[in-house]
Amino acid sequence: MQGLLLCNKPEGVTSFGVVAQLKRLSGEKRVGHTGTLDPMATGVLPVLFGRATLLSRYLLDAEKTYRATVRLGVETDTLDRTGTVTARADVDVTPEQIDALLPNFCGEQLQTPPAYSALRQNGVRLYTLARQGVAVDPPPRRITVSRLTRTSPLRDGCFTVEVTCSKGTYIRSLCRDIGRALGCGATLDALCRTRTAGFLLEECLSPDGLTPCEFAQALLPAERAVAHFPAVSVTQKQALRFQNGGALDLDRLTFAGEPVAGLYRVYCDAAFLGLGALRPEAGTLAVECLILLREEAGYHA
Repeated sequence: MQGLLLCNKPEGVTSFGVVAQLKRLSGEKRVGHTGTLDPMATGVLPVLFGRATLLSRYLLDAEKTYRATVRLGVETDTLDRTGTVTARADVDVTPEQIDALLPNFCGEQLQTPPAYSALRQNGVRLYTLARQGVAVDPPPRRITVSRLTRTSPLRDGCFTVEVTCSKGTYIRSLCRDIGRALGCGATLDALCRTRTAGFLLEECLSPDGLTPCEFAQALLPAERAVAHFPAVSVTQKQALRFQNGGALDLDRLTFAGEPVAGLYRVYCDAAFLGLGALRPEAGTLAVECLILLREEAGYHA
């Protein structure tokens, strides 16, 4: 079994918990998600099965969009509503002040991750150290926020924003920094990932109560995970060479447009073989990742 399932992760379960649930449902041992969501968060969680798990690294770097609810006037140790309150303050903020501030958090910047995070310090997860009472000081990381807008009225000290950002961005940290810039502190009250790697929340289904039949119907072809890469078709003879690890000569391949350096989806007779890396300086399309093995394809030399 191999393919892609677009899940809407429910609140209160870890991303690993969703993977474990789908392992039991599918009977497939090789199952992996492409981008962790905190237990309190919901939203788009692409899950790959079988050899398609090899494609996960090509999704992790994708830009992501979130819908986040910011609660002003309170800070917690985890930077979200699940944590212990560490500070409270009166809120004397107007929507106009918020709207004037948000553009300051757009663009490339350094962000300090939460102490309660899966990052490591001396090989140990930060959340493990934090729970043990060990002081942690995560170093700032470079991130990019390409869009940040308020999408709801300010009510009872809460408002919602839509954030489009790079890999490695912590929305919890963003809420903390917005609150401190407003002078009253803030914490993350709710979070939903609405888009990642081109996949939208509307395309996703809940893994809860999913039947084997529904799962089979919802499982997408593996190539959907890398549909953003251009495609190239090869002959059966070329497919055999590719599946044996051999690079293909560019002058023997036909491209829809001008070939450029980068990754390509490789097909033979409409079957997705995997990804190839086009190297103009070498004049070859080298094997990057094999999804359909030779013994599974049924080709003959």
